[in-house]
Amino acid sequence: MTIKESILKSLEDLKGLVNYMDIYNHIIENNYYDFGKAKTPASTVSALVGDFIRNGDSRVKRLKQENGSYSYYLTKNEQNIDLEILAGISESTPTKIRQTKTYAERDLHKLLSSYLKNTQIYSKTIFHEQSKNGKDSNQIWSHPDMVGIKFLNLQTKASQNFLKSINRVDTFKLSSYEIKKEINSDAELKKAFFQAVSNSSWANFGYLVAFEFSDSLSEEMERLNQSFGIGIIELNANPYKSKILYPPIYRDLDFKTIDKLCKINSEFETFIEQVDKLMTASERYFRSTEKELDESCDTYFESDTEIENYCKDKKIPIDE
Repeated sequence: MTIKESILKSLEDLKGLVNYMDIYNHIIENNYYDFGKAKTPASTVSALVGDFIRNGDSRVKRLKQENGSYSYYLTKNEQNIDLEILAGISESTPTKIRQTKTYAERDLHKLLSSYLKNTQIYSKTIFHEQSKNGKDSNQIWSHPDMVGIKFLNLQTKASQNFLKSINRVDTFKLSSYEIKKEINSDAELKKAFFQAVSNSSWANFGYLVAFEFSDSLSEEMERLNQSFGIGIIELNANPYKSKILYPPIYRDLDFKTIDKLCKINSEFETFIEQVDKLMTASERYFRSTEKELDESCDTYFESDTEIENYCKDKKIPIDE
């Protein structure tokens, strides 16, 4: 059998939640596959079992554990595995509950800002708790987690000035981002999606962003995207591997709502003021004003090593 067939066979034999080393050891013990002179056969198994998930192969699913690693199982065994988890009787799960640190939702912001910066989008986190009445839980329906702006890249100053004189709004696009760690159920998807609909009504583009979406939600995500025009981004621990699953639909800016957000949140107001300052800057001061905007926005990664260290420090799972 092929190596992928041996992985599937091992998952079939083992039945419960297992990590890639469990799968590798089972393959070796049962002589399902001869790795020959491969230097790192266990890493090969890790990469290939992850490929089932990344390539959308519905036969295999995974769950994220407290320590940030992944456990895998066959989809057809899902019902039994759910029962094991709920009952707490899985043989591979310790009975003692471990208080392991996990990453916070806002730890994902730097990953998203790095992904956006790579696409020439300036982005900034908006802290709703700093708004007037910031402790009101309903603020989450008004405030986006992050905002972004992308400027139209015109080649000459003459064309820039001409377009500005016609309609300055056409020289930039504003986006809104609602960010979640995981979306694993239909109920979670709908709540997060309509939160994105609500707090992005002012922007040209609205996005729902999550580090992990359940494979079973693809059809519903597509339907919601087509019905309401909110784009969906799957964030990756390597931000440059993040991808837009469904693109957003363009909308005109809602200046009344922008004005409302400026009144209740000073950070959002400052962001809008700096955008306006850059748009009206003379050629002489354009670069310094652009630098000022960049420095006021969220930080982003400068190297792959910085990304890896950040994810390890924040306990953000990295695909093997």
